[in-house]
Amino acid sequence: METFADYILSEQDHIRKMEIVYYLKRKTNIFYDNSVIFKTELARMFIEDMNIDVDKNLVLTASLLCACKKPTNPQDLMKIKSYAKEGAEYLQTLGFDKRFCKICEEVNRYSGSEPREKESDILELVDNFGGMLLNRPERRGFPVDEALVLLEYRNMKGKNNIYMDKFKEFVCVTEELTA
Repeated sequence: METFADYILSEQDHIRKMEIVYYLKRKTNIFYDNSVIFKTELARMFIEDMNIDVDKNLVLTASLLCACKKPTNPQDLMKIKSYAKEGAEYLQTLGFDKRFCKICEEVNRYSGSEPREKESDILELVDNFGGMLLNRPERRGFPVDEALVLLEYRNMKGKNNIYMDKFKEFVCVTEELTA
């Protein structure tokens, strides 16, 4: 019997994947909004533009689902620290394997999971950077150059992310193209 995991992972069209997650949200009320789509597109562009050697289908699927248990109330710090782990546990019930769930859990570093998967480092960068670019109820989105500085010297300070230098290069090249 095919699981939800088999179904969505077999879909190669990333737009169709977004539709599948949209219908999952309607059925199960997982977290899925425009920020998830934005961050997934950022991941897709990073992988493609920088020729990152990862399974793009796996990363984009994980990007769409890793925040599935994210709280809508940003003041609930306990939920903020546990949503990725709770999401990974939920995704396991949908048929995703342990590695996929680990990648999703490692979108942030609260679970302390080590060693990290390389795909998780991509999710971590796009989640942090993309989140800073977006407007939030409590603040306006940061300009790209400021978000990049905050990413490197605040959010990722002292953390080993194998794609940090490539991501900075990607942002700088992309900014030059849009200027």
